[in-house]
Amino acid sequence: MKKLINRTEDVLAESLDGFATAHADIVTLGTDRKFVQRRSLKPGKVALISGGGSGHEPLHAGFVGHGMLDAACPGQVFTSPTPDQMLAAAQAVDTGGGVLFIVKNYEGDVMNFAMASEMAADMAQGPVATIVTDDDVAVETSTFSTGRRGVAGTMIVERLVGAAAEQGRDLDALAAYGKVVNARTRSMGVALTSCTVPAAGKPTFALADDEMEMGVGIHGEPGRRRVKLATADAIAEEMMGAILGDLSPKAGQQVLLLVNGFGGTPSMELYLMCNAARRILAGHKLLAARCLVGPYVTSLEMAGCSLTVSLVEDADLALWDSPVHTAALRWGV
Repeated sequence: MKKLINRTEDVLAESLDGFATAHADIVTLGTDRKFVQRRSLKPGKVALISGGGSGHEPLHAGFVGHGMLDAACPGQVFTSPTPDQMLAAAQAVDTGGGVLFIVKNYEGDVMNFAMASEMAADMAQGPVATIVTDDDVAVETSTFSTGRRGVAGTMIVERLVGAAAEQGRDLDALAAYGKVVNARTRSMGVALTSCTVPAAGKPTFALADDEMEMGVGIHGEPGRRRVKLATADAIAEEMMGAILGDLSPKAGQQVLLLVNGFGGTPSMELYLMCNAARRILAGHKLLAARCLVGPYVTSLEMAGCSLTVSLVEDADLALWDSPVHTAALRWGV
């Protein structure tokens, strides 16, 4: 294992300290590094909180800031954060509008956020609602989740709901909108290599030089099948076929296209995949109204990518284009 680390048990703490230092104008760390919070909170706004295992950076801490999250709770690498982290974050960033948890569909995440909601109710914390994201079309069940996994589409939910929260929408409206965005968002990924969790010290799985894992999860969970390496066009065709087959969009529909790198894929290849995906969308008479390309929901140093398609209307695009200022996503500010 070759990584820029000191002791494996200190990786998360030292990384969080560096993140908070680099982006001190946007975020601050909570007590005992339990959460990352927005430095400037907006009184009365619904507070958006997400979180999950580390190793997927910039998800979630990189999306804390204006137009997205108010706090993010980082667990150890590929491990859910704990309920006390979530409760502490809720207490820190709730300014009177209530709290909306955005949770990826993994058993540990769902269970712990549910426990945090119950704890908040017992302590007479303000109202709390939850959105569970489950955009991965690759498999219905996995070793990490019940039902579909929450993957890169989570950041689209965080962005659109975050923008709506900045406009002053209330908790019920935001929860309902987030569920709509999740329902019309689908993703699928492919791995060309494994990744290595620092505490494990060895790759999560093994792929031959001429193999790829089609439909891989963001923790290295098995996908649909292991196949021979193919061209970028063929890979895009299979992933987009699964996504569009599930979404069943109407001709002329506008979409957001996210081409997400898993951490070890060069930008050149991600833009090439964007071009392939855009051509496929055009072939289905779908308009890629917005494209976002880059490593936004990673899996440590895994080589590979995921494609995400989200059906949108003009009102959604207006929210997407509205000002956002976070460590990893910023425009219009």
